[in-house]
Amino acid sequence: MARTKEFDPDAALQAALELFWRRGYEATSMADLVDHLGIGRASLYATFGNKHQLYLKAFDRYEQAGFTRIVRELSRPGPALPAVREVVRRYAGEAAHEELRRSGCLVTNTAAELAPHDPASARRVERNWDHLETVLHTTLVRAQAQGELPGDRDPLALARMLVVLMQGLRIVGKASSDPARVRDAAEQALALLD
Repeated sequence: MARTKEFDPDAALQAALELFWRRGYEATSMADLVDHLGIGRASLYATFGNKHQLYLKAFDRYEQAGFTRIVRELSRPGPALPAVREVVRRYAGEAAHEELRRSGCLVTNTAAELAPHDPASARRVERNWDHLETVLHTTLVRAQAQGELPGDRDPLALARMLVVLMQGLRIVGKASSDPARVRDAAEQALALLD
């Protein structure tokens, strides 16, 4: 007879995500995960695999939640350009916020810490950036069709610029104590949409 799980895998995955997000992959040991999740090592391995597999599952969870939010924000009916501005300003605001900036963005953190030497992480980071670029591109094409974005602007190039900006805001925000640095950069980039 199979034993039933004595913990909620969904809650455990969320707790692991939060620990990885706060401390990073390398600084989080399996012992840290066992202690933080309150789950035996054998149960952790049986449910999620090794530390790397658990990290990738946590990354996927983080990515899905973030992507769902971005799509919802950029897919609202009506004018498209104000939604793009709002998303970029939210990124800047979160990057400048004293509490939020310390953890940064799990995608950006993964890009800096793991992607250079871990193909599975690199693929996930690229996938995330591709998704973000696609939804921004689609929104900017819509803005252009609605007459909000000048016809001589390249929506794909602008979307790519915004992806790079948004990821850069997360990195600079995490390391800088000057919130004006990220806010000013965001506003200068948004001026290119006028």
